[in-house]
Amino acid sequence: MLPTPDTSHVSFDTIYEPSEDSYLFLDTLSSPSESKWLIEKFQSANPMPLVVEAGTGSGVVLAFTAAQSQEIFGRRDILTLGTDVNRNACIATRQTVSTAIKEQQEAQENPADSKLHAVHASSITSDLCSALRPGSVDVLLFNPPYVPSEELPRLPSAEENDPVTAKAMSRSAKFENDSYFLSLTYAGGADGMETTNRLLNDIPGILSSRGVAYVLLCKQNRPDEVIGRVRNQGGWCAEIAGSSGKQAGWEKLVIVRIWREDRS
Repeated sequence: MLPTPDTSHVSFDTIYEPSEDSYLFLDTLSSPSESKWLIEKFQSANPMPLVVEAGTGSGVVLAFTAAQSQEIFGRRDILTLGTDVNRNACIATRQTVSTAIKEQQEAQENPADSKLHAVHASSITSDLCSALRPGSVDVLLFNPPYVPSEELPRLPSAEENDPVTAKAMSRSAKFENDSYFLSLTYAGGADGMETTNRLLNDIPGILSSRGVAYVLLCKQNRPDEVIGRVRNQGGWCAEIAGSSGKQAGWEKLVIVRIWREDRS
């Protein structure tokens, strides 16, 4: 079993704590079937793949992908980048990913192998992939706020993301602020799909020609309809790459893989 990245440094007052959905991502990416698919796609590809996670939270998924890139992609030289609307999440992600990469280097038996490893470019405060260059992402990971809610929380202002402002808050104001940032991690608006739909619409523009996206959905997000919608666009493929396997209730989770149709 591959080790789960350490998140003991993360304060979960405003950041989503790794849960079943996070671990499903780890299990899916490292599963024999999925790693075989990714190795065939990226093992000999140049330049090194850019792996981006939108909405990183603690950074546990991106850190696992970076540290275990040899097992997942068949190569150690991948470049990772994280985005999140929460500045605290970006700071946490940088440490989570950097620590995971360092620990993996130290665990390698051959000292020469430690010279070749994943690199974490940055964790930037951004709404989804809006700050990234079109056509630049080779692997996109997205564990969205997928719980249906009456309203979709607004995006935070620069002032709300300012650590100096946060320190000056009263106890009650801090509680409200923390609750607001946590709501950003789970409240997905109508059908839990408002944020996810925005990302799905961006996928054709943000993925590279060899790009692939992994998007987590719950049962109430109607994953079969999402897959059908992607396929109906023409030139795109979509299928379930991983599942929590739970049939009862709406909490059954799946991860959908989306990629361009091979026309070679």
